[in-house]
Amino acid sequence: MASIPHLGALRHGGRLREATAAYPDARGPWLDLSTGINPEPWPGARASAEALRMLPDPALLAELETVAARAFGVADPARVVAVAGADAALRLLPLLLGEGDVALAAPIYGGHVEAWADRNPLMVTSVEDRRAVEAGILVLVNPNNPDGRQIGREALSELAEARSALGRWTIVDEAFVETTPHLSVADLEIERLIVLRSFGKFYGLPGARLGFIICDKSLARQFRAVLGDWPLCADALALGLGAYADAAWRATTSACLAAQTRNLDAVLSSAGLGVVGGCHLFRWVEAPDAHRLFVGLCRQGVLTRPFAEHPTRLRFGIPSRQNLDRLREALQAARHAA
Repeated sequence: MASIPHLGALRHGGRLREATAAYPDARGPWLDLSTGINPEPWPGARASAEALRMLPDPALLAELETVAARAFGVADPARVVAVAGADAALRLLPLLLGEGDVALAAPIYGGHVEAWADRNPLMVTSVEDRRAVEAGILVLVNPNNPDGRQIGREALSELAEARSALGRWTIVDEAFVETTPHLSVADLEIERLIVLRSFGKFYGLPGARLGFIICDKSLARQFRAVLGDWPLCADALALGLGAYADAAWRATTSACLAAQTRNLDAVLSSAGLGVVGGCHLFRWVEAPDAHRLFVGLCRQGVLTRPFAEHPTRLRFGIPSRQNLDRLREALQAARHAA
């Protein structure tokens, strides 16, 4: 198995500067496919220069939560709490939910593992596992990161209802759900159900650091008390207000991402890689020599996502239409070098 000089890649996507340092002779410019980010972002305006010279207005924050609630199908905006990224949200949860045993539906985004590390969480492969059913706190991602596993809305709502009746929390990370909105349970008013949403992935603007916690109003008040009056920067407010109100862009983008995913699947298949999971923002690929292929692609200036715990898998983000040929050529060169 090939070693990976860019060890940060085994933790999560991104870290392009580390990759550049690890492979200084790579073909440039780099193509970063290590994350599940829309390569063609929402094109609206950022904050004005005047807005950046002022403290963010709490009224704009409330307006953003209202606009986002409408986009999520949530009837009461008081249940929607804006935060500086979904990753920040998930790391707040252990602080506010109190004691209790925790089950994580694996494989799962590493941030959840880190957030609950002090609780020694159980790693379960199915939410139907008895340990998951009985855990005081159950955390899952839907559709899942990194393998794209999906749990139907009806089954998930029944699970959350049953767990809530027993005083158990269910946390559903919907970071990638915009491309599969029929899976979302964000609109359900279940007392001990918490849903996390991400702005940066579907809207292609992860640097804005914007996410949301959707929960019952009592817990929402606790989150707001912890976050204070200015949890977001002016850019996050401006971008979120514009993007979540843009239903036409959302519909067009969903169709475009589906088409780009089909094109990516064809390129991966022609390179001998089997797509075994994913969604319209990333693909989960089976490759017996995955770590060697990762290194070969890095030498071509293409960053993907390897996994220490899954050494025969790679994750590919969706490239833009302009970069599809670049990926095809890089795969051919990496295969030839191997």
